[in-house]
Amino acid sequence: MSHHRAIAAVFVAHGAVAGSLSTRIPWIQEHLHLTPGALGLALLCPSIGAFVGMPMASRLAYRFGNRAATRVLLALWCAGLALPALSPSPVWLFGAFLLFGAAAGMCDVAMNAHAVLLERHLGRSIMSGLHGMWSVGSLAAGGLGALVAHAGIDARIHLGAMSLALLGLGAAAGRGLLPDSRMADSAHNPLPDNGTAESGRGLLPDSGVAGFGHNPLPDNGIAGSAHNPLPDSGMAGARRDVPAPRRFALPTRGILVIGLVGFCATFAEGASSNWSAVYLTAVADAGPGLAAAGYTVFILCMASTRLLGDHVIRRIGPVATVRAGGAVAAVGGALVVAARTPALGIAGFALVGLGIAVIVPLVIAAAGNAGTTPGEGVAGVATITYLSGLIAPAVTGWVAGALGYPAAFALITCVVVLLTLLAPVLRPSRTSPAEGDVRVDA
Repeated sequence: MSHHRAIAAVFVAHGAVAGSLSTRIPWIQEHLHLTPGALGLALLCPSIGAFVGMPMASRLAYRFGNRAATRVLLALWCAGLALPALSPSPVWLFGAFLLFGAAAGMCDVAMNAHAVLLERHLGRSIMSGLHGMWSVGSLAAGGLGALVAHAGIDARIHLGAMSLALLGLGAAAGRGLLPDSRMADSAHNPLPDNGTAESGRGLLPDSGVAGFGHNPLPDNGIAGSAHNPLPDSGMAGARRDVPAPRRFALPTRGILVIGLVGFCATFAEGASSNWSAVYLTAVADAGPGLAAAGYTVFILCMASTRLLGDHVIRRIGPVATVRAGGAVAAVGGALVVAARTPALGIAGFALVGLGIAVIVPLVIAAAGNAGTTPGEGVAGVATITYLSGLIAPAVTGWVAGALGYPAAFALITCVVVLLTLLAPVLRPSRTSPAEGDVRVDA
């Protein structure tokens, strides 16, 4: 298995865990006799666990190596899939979801950091396609889960079997991940300065991504950059002149700015995925089937665009890609606001999905290259995007309740426009990423 296929399989497994659990939430609610309020509180626990765990993931990756951290954390995430269904009471469910969320967030950071390092090693963009594979895993597992739930199979059997299967997939993928020593070796061989998307090893044009095309990583002390090869420690990402990441590292000022782009994209995604069906029903007078189709079209557009997005990024670069995607999403948002028929509304949500699909993967790649280590950069933006995904559905609902659904999606369209204006922050900083660090020791 090639290194690229191995990390793609990791993303598939991660997505499959999320997709599997989402289909059995109704079973868990019925099994434990949870009220809607109690279920809502339980579903908040994974986000809390992720917020706590993500800032610590970079320390684990630094200490044990990114490859080992990704393998172990993926195994914990897959094993944790069975815990919610096995919980005998709501209290145990809250604890299971906290652990489940912590494993999810830490694995998310580790595998995205590994993807950043593999991008450096390969000299080409792969992040968008990997996030597309996550969507493939989630959709496939969700579809299987729907069939299993329809057949009336106990969730403990279903999720236990999926946990074992995904543990096997994760173990096989983990063996194919690029060793940290190979990442270190690649740092001693800076990319050739040919700047063409099609030539050589498929390097990017002058796109503004550190390490690609005419922009080799600047001499900013990042381990693995062209001017700062790694020491022979075998730990890709370690820096000779900087201590290990803190146990709990908050985002730096530079990461916060990059994270704002991710915040806007995740806000639009979260609002659209949660409210598209409701909007089409309430505003466009769609029936249940067409309303559900709006959500499905939105998700499929995002997944397919991510699978193909790397080809666009290699040709025009990340900044131009974000600007173009933001423009497409803004047009889609305007169509949604104006829509009074299901067809126009579904077309609007499709354009929103197409436009924002590759933005979060680009934000993660940019932050991984801007952070003191890839893990710290990824953890910083992941924390921000998780927060955005958590609050977006609620804020959309509040605005819709006060001003109406079209006003709520007019706000989302403005968020997308802001994202487009912020696109230049994805260019690499020429200052040390360590400047402006804000860290807290746990």
